Amino acid sequence: QVQLVESGGGLVQAGGSLRLSCAASGGTFSRNAMGWFRQAPGKEREFVATISKNGVRTTYADSVNGRFTISRDNAKNTAYLQMNSLKPEDTAIYYCAARRYSEYRSIYLRDYTYWGQGTQVTVSS
Repeated sequence: QVQLVESGGGLVQAGGSLRLSCAASGGTFSRNAMGWFRQAPGKEREFVATISKNGVRTTYADSVNGRFTISRDNAKNTAYLQMNSLKPEDTAIYYCAARRYSEYRSIYLRDYTYWGQGTQVTVSS
């Protein structure tokens, strides 16, 4: 059973930056693709970014492409989401997720088996 714990959320002004971390335990982190998703109040959870097991391949939602960077450190069992040029519309709870038995990226929630508890990101205007 894989456990994921996010950290690094907070309150930031528009144009600012935050780096989220996702610490994994209880499984083989380096074998599986990871993803970040977010859910704003009153909206469905949506895809943000995904990364392959070795960190070489990444995919981003159009809304964050060029501003956010997903990465991972398999030696530390940790994934990251660097968020720059933040906008008020980026305000949401951010969740990290891990696939099970798959090294391939996915933009679909249904493809992820393990989820963290989420971390709040609030961007003020």
